[in-house]
Amino acid sequence: MTVFSAFADVSAWQLLLVAGVALFASIVGGVSGYGTGALMPLVLVPLVGPEPVVPIIAISAMFSNTSRMTAFLKYVDWRRAAIVLAASIPTCMLGAWGYTKLTSLGAALVVGGMLILSVPLRRLLKHHGVQIGDIGLAAGSVGYGVVVGGTAGSGVILLSLLMAAGLTGAAVIATDASISIIIGIVKVSVFGAAGVLTPQVIAFALLIGIVALPGAFLAKAFVERMPVHVHTAVLDVVVLVGGAMMIYGAFK
Repeated sequence: MTVFSAFADVSAWQLLLVAGVALFASIVGGVSGYGTGALMPLVLVPLVGPEPVVPIIAISAMFSNTSRMTAFLKYVDWRRAAIVLAASIPTCMLGAWGYTKLTSLGAALVVGGMLILSVPLRRLLKHHGVQIGDIGLAAGSVGYGVVVGGTAGSGVILLSLLMAAGLTGAAVIATDASISIIIGIVKVSVFGAAGVLTPQVIAFALLIGIVALPGAFLAKAFVERMPVHVHTAVLDVVVLVGGAMMIYGAFK
């Protein structure tokens, strides 16, 4: 099977739907730092089944995150990015290796519940002038690595960690993207070694990734004109919705 023949059983309308959702998700992700991993499975699972979804999104996210980091490059917090990567890469490899086993009801409930609780907890800590430091960021990143390695839509966890570490506005989006590029390379390497990168996976990933490239630059225009407190509120809503979606997905 070639990359192009992977679309043989997919209609033109279905491909247009995938492309349209990919562009929309990239704009949402450019504003919120999160979106592609939550939205794309809604259209991919009916077309290709659940198994290839994580590898497809892992590859396509490398395109969208590269675009996002390029658009917001001056805002990247490289020190915090290095802390997260050092702590999360080993556990990400473990999570990617066992990704089919990391979709249990209990895991989804715990992660989703913690995300929902993270918003009021972060606001409470901020009210009292408390934030997580480098050690807290590293500790949280260990758990993030396991989850992001084996699931799609878990980027909201990284979003929560960066906000709790004191990042705001465009710095959250930029740093998230820079971290996610390296995490994506790690995941794709593990999936490639495991033999799950089929022509169909590559074909859909390329379609989504290429269509999503302009999204970050469109989103940048919104973010740079948006007051920090408004953008923070948007991010909080995204975290809450992301947690609720994980819990909902656990019972489907």
